[in-house]
Amino acid sequence: MKTAPANPAPRRLRIALACGGTGGHIFPGLATAEVLRERGHEVTLWMAGKDVESSAVRGWAGPVITVAARGLPLGFSPRLIVALGRLLRAMHTCRTTMRKDRPDVLLAMGSYASIGPAWAALRNGVPLVLHEANVVPGRAIRLLSHWATAVAASFEATRFYLQHCALTVTGMPIRRELERASRLVQRPPDTGVPTIMVAGGSRGARRLNEIAADALALLKARGVPVRVIHLSGAADEGRVRAAYTKSGVAAEVYPFTLDMAGLYAATDLAVCRSGASTCAELLAFGVPALFVPYPYAAADHQLANAKAMARLGAADYVSEDNLSASWLADYLTERCRNRAKLAAMSAAGRAHRECCGAEAVAELVERVAAAKATGVAEARP
Repeated sequence: MKTAPANPAPRRLRIALACGGTGGHIFPGLATAEVLRERGHEVTLWMAGKDVESSAVRGWAGPVITVAARGLPLGFSPRLIVALGRLLRAMHTCRTTMRKDRPDVLLAMGSYASIGPAWAALRNGVPLVLHEANVVPGRAIRLLSHWATAVAASFEATRFYLQHCALTVTGMPIRRELERASRLVQRPPDTGVPTIMVAGGSRGARRLNEIAADALALLKARGVPVRVIHLSGAADEGRVRAAYTKSGVAAEVYPFTLDMAGLYAATDLAVCRSGASTCAELLAFGVPALFVPYPYAAADHQLANAKAMARLGAADYVSEDNLSASWLADYLTERCRNRAKLAAMSAAGRAHRECCGAEAVAELVERVAAAKATGVAEARP
């Protein structure tokens, strides 16, 4: 008589994944979607119709549902009334669409783009899983967490801001090519000339660009040798190049690049913003950082991210208000001359890296679906 296998393969799930809006939601969503597909599940992306989404999902071979959505402005205004009308239409469209093709579970990565699909899931009896990228949850996650079956978080510190009985710290899903590269990378040998990367985000950061270029000119004047990689953003590329040419600093300046893995592998210290994806990528590659949090981030979430990274021992941080060329030059001089400190920060980052974020989120989604199928009320971490 044949017996069933001890550990039968999980059933094939139909998963809806809402990750529209900004790159900070799209790319972690895509990374998780790829893992779920590799596990044999059928994944449908739910997007919000923004221009950035079309290029981001160009290589995605699965189905995509687009329901136009926009964020809600803060404060009462005529714009808010218009935005609420659009949101209500999006919610109705999502509910109607999902009723016709009901998934086993919905994973929502946050932002206004999650509201419509999440509402549709709740109204159609579909379990809802949320992922919060930053330490401080955004408005959508805070709202939807009241009805979510489970919440995945990138940072342990999120527990202080979001009280949920089934919150699991999964880490931040990063792009699959970066995840794979980070597992293979070897830190470059100590040649005595450290490589400093300056990065202000996908659109650059003018003040950070200017101060960093001035600080690196001071390093050259002091005779502190460094190699410079500067991701300037397209708007500041010419200005940054001119600054380095004037000071005689040899620097590689990129408006943007597709080879972040190669640059991370070559970097000894990053001076950058503290978005959730950047934090996760730096941990994965073991790159120490000096964070200059974006001062206008909602709920000052970049500062909270930077503090969480500092508690791990993988980074330092300074507010943009307190940043000056002379301060930064002093900081970089000390770090460049204290290579043991950089090595310790790198080791701390790699010890805490959450490169498996996409895998962990995918496992949580599977647990929620299994709990629903067996009638269990919650998927506990």
